[in-house]
Amino acid sequence: MQQDRRYSTMTEHELREEIASLQEKARKAEQMGMVNEFAVLERKVVMARAYLSNPDMFSPGEIYEIEGDPGSFFKIDYINGVFAWGYRLNGDGQDEALPISMLKWLK
Repeated sequence: MQQDRRYSTMTEHELREEIASLQEKARKAEQMGMVNEFAVLERKVVMARAYLSNPDMFSPGEIYEIEGDPGSFFKIDYINGVFAWGYRLNGDGQDEALPISMLKWLK
């Protein structure tokens, strides 16, 4: 059995292959009605994409839209690795961390 590797140790090419594989598995899980499996695989895709993103492109104090949650916005307090720590503007003000791949620039 192949042991899973950390996304942080994968090359860009390996990450892209992993994302393609996870998306295919997610598509099959969705077709088979395996909702929980589909959700887990989609989260893995988001995490793998975070490792393809450049944390330097995100700035503390800036506001970004949350991908997959239209109308929700996130203000970054600080970046730690591939996670943006901050709070949702329409939320309860509690700190949370989101993978940077979930954040979209406002236009």
